[in-house]
Order: sequence, then C-alpha cells, then structure tokens
Amino acid sequence: MVESYNAEQVLKLKARVTYVGALINIFLTIIKIGVGIVGQSASLIADGIHSLSDLISDLFVIVAIKLGSREADHDHPYGHRRFETMATVLLGIGLIAVATGIAWDAVERLLDPAKLLTPTKETLGIAAVSILANEWLFHYTKRVGELTRSKLLLANAWHHRSDAFSSVVVLLGIAAVLLGYPLADAIAAVLVAILIAKMGLGLVWESINELVDTALPEEMVREIRRVIKQTRGVQSIHLIRTRRMGEDACVDTHIVVDARISVSEGHMIGDAVRDRLKAEFDDITDVLVHIDPEDDEFKDIYQKPVSREQVQQYLDQYLAKKIHTVDDFRIHYLDGLLEVEVVLPHGVFNDVEQVEWIKKQCTQMEKDIDQISKVYVFFKA
Repeated sequence: MVESYNAEQVLKLKARVTYVGALINIFLTIIKIGVGIVGQSASLIADGIHSLSDLISDLFVIVAIKLGSREADHDHPYGHRRFETMATVLLGIGLIAVATGIAWDAVERLLDPAKLLTPTKETLGIAAVSILANEWLFHYTKRVGELTRSKLLLANAWHHRSDAFSSVVVLLGIAAVLLGYPLADAIAAVLVAILIAKMGLGLVWESINELVDTALPEEMVREIRRVIKQTRGVQSIHLIRTRRMGEDACVDTHIVVDARISVSEGHMIGDAVRDRLKAEFDDITDVLVHIDPEDDEFKDIYQKPVSREQVQQYLDQYLAKKIHTVDDFRIHYLDGLLEVEVVLPHGVFNDVEQVEWIKKQCTQMEKDIDQISKVYVFFKA
C-alpha cells in the first residue's frame, strides 16, 4: 500500500518504471521500424511507429510525474496533480494522431495493390519479441501504478498492453501474407491503427471527465456514505460531493449532528469523519466536512436570520428592568426560527417574585418576536 512509502520513494518508483519503459521502447522502435523497412512489412512499420509514440508518451509521463509531485503552493493550493491529467490528455491525442496516420497509409496500400509490401520471415520474430516485451512492461507498469495509485502509470500500462495486442495482430497479418494472403499485412496495419485510436480516445475521455470534476464511481460513493453514517455522532448525511485530483480523491460533505452540542464537539465529530475516510480509502486525501444542526438540503430560507447582537438587544429590552446581569446566552437556529437559552446568576433563583417576572417576560418575548420560537432560562450554579 502507498502508506508504506513516503513521497520521495513513490516518486522514485514512478520514475524508474517510466525510464525502463522508455529504454525498451527505444529498442523496439529501432528494431521494428528497421526490420519492417528491410523486411517489407507495413504492419511492422506501423507497430514501430506505435512504439515511437510510446517513447514520446514516456517522456510526457516523466515530465508530468515531476510536475505533479510538487507540493501545494500559494498559486496551486490543491497541489499539482492535474499536470498528470493534462499529460494523459496529450498522450491520448497523440495516440489518435498516430493511429490516423497509420490507417491512412494502410488504406492507400489496400486501394492500390501495387504499393502492397511482402514481408519476410524475419519480421515474424520481431513481432514475437515485441509481444513479449510489451506484455512484461504491462505487468511491471501496472503493478507500480497500483502501488502508487497513479492513474497516469495505469494508463501507460494499458498502453503497453495495447502494444502487445497490436503486435499480435502484426504477427497474424505477416503470417497470413506468408501463407498466400497479400492483403493481410495492410489489413493488420489498419487494425493496429484502430487499437491505437481506441486507446487514445479512452485516455482522453477519462481525463476530461476528471478535469470537469466528474464524481467518483457510484459504488465508491456508497461506501463513503456508509463510513460517514457509521461514525459516532453523525445523525445523517447530505450534500456529498466527490471528485478526482490526479490519483487522489476529494470529498466534500454535510453531516447532521445533535443541534444542541457545542461547536467544539461538532468539530470533533467532523474530524472523526475525515480521519475515518482517509484511513479506509487509499485514494482519499482531502476531506471537507460541513457541520449542520439539521438537514437543510431542500430548505429555502426567505428571511434574514436574527443576529446575536439583535438577540442581545431583545434581552436588554425585556429583562434589563430587573435583571442587571445576564451571564451568557446561547442561540439555536432550527427550522428557520430561534431558540434562546439565557443563563442568569444563581442568586436570582432565590427570589420567587423575580423568577415569575422573568418567566412572564420570556413568554412575552416569544409572542412579540416572530423569529423566536422559545426562550429557556437557566440559573448558573
């Protein structure tokens, strides 16, 4: 798991697998294009261009990893993870462009049989080498991508797998030509182009969804809801929002807690929600928890709430005649109205006449002021 590695170790793992992939792609590009030209195989040349695009994508990945690993700063308070996402978009667009060029050339050869190439037996061996090399790269890159939770590395891993598939198509196409089917090599080149384009479109689509803050998968959101609801002190949950930031996931949520607990206790419950989500989901790195005393998701508040200063003025107006000291008061904003808890000195409690007057004044305050639904009086011990 990622917790076993610090940020520097994760960066080294990402860089190492990408450098290994780049070296192998240099080798494959040279031998596939070289042997493809000498051995007269359009599909092997196309596959070599595919490997060249892999090499370019590896360079994108290296740059993106370095940029994306930088810590948050003043201009990028959420970090630099989106650099990896942008690199994935560019990688996908590059693949689509490469696929278009390969398909164009192959279709021209199919339309003009005089341009068809006849591959030699040596090209079969190179195609087989490409299959083995790319399949190994797929498993290696995928393992590191899962270990570091890097969507960019996982995308690059599947890119290697697409190379292996395309090399299988090349192998079959060359074999078919050698068995007497002259169009097979050009057809194989078209199929390779389709595979490359499909991979490119998939990368672009997934990355664009991330850039426009598409929510996390519904199954994961359900699990997030479950964890939040099971946190002690949480009564219900609403207004949950999720998004991706590179390989990280971010969660914003509103939770409902007991309306009469203190601010600090509500904050503690919010911290507990944040800590549980981070502990149970490797992807989640940022959690914003809003504390609500009631479910106000579909509630429309048409009037401006009464401020603390206004409540102080009401208390002075209704109680100041006999009560010179109000030790404290608390306000609860519930159902669009106010409940006020007034705390008076304990000495007042001994004067029965004064207590009755206070009760009368509080009842009058409830009647006169529409926004106040109830006034409670407590005597300080």
